[in-house]
Amino acid sequence: MIRKLLYLFAFICSSVIFAQNLISGKILGKDNLPLSGVEVSLINLSSQETLKVAITDKEGKFELDNVKFDEAKIVIEQNHYDKFTSEIIKPSETNIVLPDINLKESSKAIEGVTIVAKKPFVTQKIDRIVINPDALISNAGTTALDVLGKSPSVNVDFNGIVSLRGKNGVQIFIDDKPTYLAGSDLADYLRSIPSSNIENIEVIANPPAKYDAAGNAGIINIRLKKTLAKGFNGGFNLSYGQGKYMRTVNSANFNYRIQKWNFFTNLSVNKTESYQDLTITREYFNPAGERTSIFTQNSYITPKNRTNALKIGADFYANDKTTFGIVLNGFVNPSERNTVNNATDQTNDLQTIKTIHADIPMNVKFKNGSVNLNMTRKIKDKQELTVNADYINYDSKIKQSQFNTTFYPNNPVAENTRIDSRLPSDVTIKVLKADYSGINLFGGNFDFGAKSSFVKTGNVADFRDVQNGMETPNYTFSNNFDYKEDIHAVYTNYAKDFEKISVQLGLRMEYSDIKGDRNGNPTKIDTTFTKKYTSLFPTFFIQYRADSLQNHVVGLSLGRRIDRPNYKDMNPFTYPMDNYTFYGGNPFLRPTFSYNADLNYTYKKNYTFGFNYSYIDDLISETNEQRNGIYYSRPGNFAKQVSYGFSFNGNFAITKWWTLQCYTEMTHNYFESKVYTEYLSDAKWNWFIMPTNQFIISKKWSAELAGQYQTTILSGQFLISPIGSVRAGIATKVFKDQGTLKLNISDAFYTNQIEGQIRNIQNARAGWFSYLDSRVVTLSFSYRFSKGNNLKVRQSGGSETEQSRVKI
Repeated sequence: MIRKLLYLFAFICSSVIFAQNLISGKILGKDNLPLSGVEVSLINLSSQETLKVAITDKEGKFELDNVKFDEAKIVIEQNHYDKFTSEIIKPSETNIVLPDINLKESSKAIEGVTIVAKKPFVTQKIDRIVINPDALISNAGTTALDVLGKSPSVNVDFNGIVSLRGKNGVQIFIDDKPTYLAGSDLADYLRSIPSSNIENIEVIANPPAKYDAAGNAGIINIRLKKTLAKGFNGGFNLSYGQGKYMRTVNSANFNYRIQKWNFFTNLSVNKTESYQDLTITREYFNPAGERTSIFTQNSYITPKNRTNALKIGADFYANDKTTFGIVLNGFVNPSERNTVNNATDQTNDLQTIKTIHADIPMNVKFKNGSVNLNMTRKIKDKQELTVNADYINYDSKIKQSQFNTTFYPNNPVAENTRIDSRLPSDVTIKVLKADYSGINLFGGNFDFGAKSSFVKTGNVADFRDVQNGMETPNYTFSNNFDYKEDIHAVYTNYAKDFEKISVQLGLRMEYSDIKGDRNGNPTKIDTTFTKKYTSLFPTFFIQYRADSLQNHVVGLSLGRRIDRPNYKDMNPFTYPMDNYTFYGGNPFLRPTFSYNADLNYTYKKNYTFGFNYSYIDDLISETNEQRNGIYYSRPGNFAKQVSYGFSFNGNFAITKWWTLQCYTEMTHNYFESKVYTEYLSDAKWNWFIMPTNQFIISKKWSAELAGQYQTTILSGQFLISPIGSVRAGIATKVFKDQGTLKLNISDAFYTNQIEGQIRNIQNARAGWFSYLDSRVVTLSFSYRFSKGNNLKVRQSGGSETEQSRVKI
């Protein structure tokens, strides 16, 4: 029965079958022995572009399937052998089998593989945009969060919250595995990853069915570098940056491949100090609209973060069909966040009611440990079974004190209060995932898989009032919350290439079982909530290539997505950030569902025009209300958001030494919802542009001048004012081109400062302005050594979204 259903599904997906070119051959080396791990490139004869790359197996065999060309040639550049270029290959109605290729030993060993063409900054694919961070000098000595902020269509706000095309709810993955973090904890984790460790970034607005359906804005997958060569290889990166405060980002990675074993490790040690000078103004009105009072608060925040992270792993190649692997990850992020608040409460005629001074020291110890066990088994032909098991634990311990001093006019005696808090939390995640891929049906590939994840979180809020050195429990804020979530999913995916058209269809089903328990205290009773629901998530991709050179390519993608609440956002705690701002969770949050469409046209692989549309139900976003002069911030559901816009990405070769990469987009966002007592219905266009100029000064020297500008943007109750910045950098190769020295400056004119308003609040309005330590001069040095033959990359990791929702 199952087999019949699979055939029926594949039959619906494809109705016409076109003949495809398949080029195969065998590579021999010294003594006519087969060479494994050799890169075989198919180069288009007219454009000299690489059409496809294959890697030889243990028997030296390779296959280049589903290739379309007029005339092409095979090019092989292999260590210790002369470069090989084949005769001209022409398309054929049957499979093309090349004579055995016997590489000749070189009298002078090649030190490395020659790259046919420079990797572009942005590449458009059928279902994603691929960004190459190494193309930007200004990324040197920075972190993953900084790199995302410079990536097309991605925005990072001053709190480190990542959005995609003006939409929140984006999920962050590392090597196809979710980070299992959210909010400030996700930002801190991304700051712990050096930019030098990033191979590329995949921006996927409509992910295929094999990915979890979570993330209504799509996902961003950060792929880290992994040395895949035989022998001992590695490198290190050192950097020092100076703004008002210092920062240093350092990493080292090593790989050792011997016989059937491959060992790899990555170590990073970072330290960052910065500041935020934040001024908030709030005005209060009576029901008649007359202003009654003004509240002004200045907060000087000095975060100090340290990160010690280690990743170690091993792959065991049991035979030519089976590989086992283990990956261990862990980090310890001790940090401090000291805040000094000075606030003034005034009447409408600016008479002082009171002034408040607060010192709020905070210490955080955030740590993680995880283990991944994986197995890959080649069944037959191109069929492959991959199994992953993950165990992840996050542990956070936050200690904070609030020392408040209140001064009243004509009263020489100040009022002093103190409240201490302990906020420990723990998250345990278990994931089991299996994928079966490469089934050949009607000339296309059919994949299917299943996944189960089991999440448990525990959060304790222990608040105590302190007076004269004596502690008493504060039951207004103290609480205990436990959360459990099980998600089970199955998916199928079918992809087929025709002569000029590629089609991909997928369907994913997810079942969610949720339970939350709030354990009360002497003043609050216990409460419990449960939720169970099943959802279907279809995806569809189609790409049309008007000619064999792919000068004109049109792509369309459609999909349905979900955005579940972060684990901590379901927590009904309410706790004070200061005396006038409280933050709380919301156990009544509903999941967000979105319907997304992306249409793009690419001309000569250098210029891409796009149109995107999203309709979002029950958008999860931050909401704000005020009661008795206190602002309450908590996540809530907006009724709907409609977003659509246009984008353009182009790569212009202005001269031989000057290249301009330009990305720009126009986006229209509309929000409609009741927010507490107010009704929100607002829409606004915004424009974003990011030009990047790259200059080749000589064989060893290069430079970069770039910037970005964003007009006013609407996001729920928030209206963010225009903002822009300029950055520049210069780089040179040293130590026989094995090392690189880079110097860059970010936000050269100190314009990347955030300003905005909070609107639709009953009898109140608010605005803020924030100065950040954004102008930083960074000097970095990187050195890499590599020997041996490259191996085929093998992905590991079974989890796909859970980490992105941890908010500790």
